[in-house]
Amino acid sequence: MSIQERPGRQERPGTRERLVRSTQELLWERGYVGTSPKAILERAEVGQGSMYHHFTGKSELALAAIRRTAEDMTVAAEECLTAPGTAYDRIAAYLLREREVLRGCPIGRMTQDRDVVHSPELRQPLDEMFGWLRGRIAEVLAEGQRRGELAAGLDPVAVAATVAAVVQGGYVLARAADDSAPFDAAVQGVLSLLAAQVTHTAD
Repeated sequence: MSIQERPGRQERPGTRERLVRSTQELLWERGYVGTSPKAILERAEVGQGSMYHHFTGKSELALAAIRRTAEDMTVAAEECLTAPGTAYDRIAAYLLREREVLRGCPIGRMTQDRDVVHSPELRQPLDEMFGWLRGRIAEVLAEGQRRGELAAGLDPVAVAATVAAVVQGGYVLARAADDSAPFDAAVQGVLSLLAAQVTHTAD
């Protein structure tokens, strides 16, 4: 009986997939500089020859992993930002979604690595992810204004930048304190400011 035919058993991910997933985890845990090819091979349980069959080296593999992480984060954010409800509800859903706060942001973590920041290729997925996020939040806020849910004087672009900055800053404060409370407080603070812009005509 083949693996596919055995009920309740899933086929193990292929070598390339295991390499990407392992690198995603290691980059989140250790950053780019702290992630060695040896650690990747051990985590993925593959040999050196397998790694270089799929990638030219650590940089190319890290780029694939960073892109995958950025894609995963985009999907998670979009799920919140397209949910039913008012603009405030959707922004709140994004801010309050479940996160591993004390591990930090898997994309924000990359901005702390000098080698990543100084590499246009490795930095590109970070720029694209944060740019998309600010733009998408601004769209939701502008939509809320058009529907009469939010005050006309609100600046969607500036507020979107604030929301993104609060999340990233919250991660840093939480990690520094080894406590998620600073993150939670920052989120509640920006939600209070945004709530003040909700109009009486909003549902």
